[in-house]
Amino acid sequence: MKVSDPIADMLTRIRNACKAKHKKVDVPSSAMKKRIAQLLLEHNFISNFVEVEDTRQNLLRIFLKYDHQNNSFISGLRRISKPSLRVYADKKQLDQMRQEVGLTILSTSKGILTHRQAKEAGVGGEVLFKVW
Repeated sequence: MKVSDPIADMLTRIRNACKAKHKKVDVPSSAMKKRIAQLLLEHNFISNFVEVEDTRQNLLRIFLKYDHQNNSFISGLRRISKPSLRVYADKKQLDQMRQEVGLTILSTSKGILTHRQAKEAGVGGEVLFKVW
């Protein structure tokens, strides 16, 4: 099945798996999704991820992280920029994002970065989503 917004599909799968208290979730793999999973891992929102070989398309298996009371480390995910309405942020707007709770992920000319990394690199870009 062709998905029109693969990033939103990935976020929805993760959000649903967290609500259902699943230990892992599989999403179709791509280079962008691997980078997003890497950023989530670096900021302790997930415990790990691996790429699983498949006959049609490789899968990205994301292992979710829970605390001792079985609460997910991901409280929320919100897609910001959508195919129907793209949202961009320049270098000046990144200061406002730094004051907000959570992590904002951007697609920049230097790759997929967090808002902090984009500020340090001095670039703006498309605001993909927020996670908290």
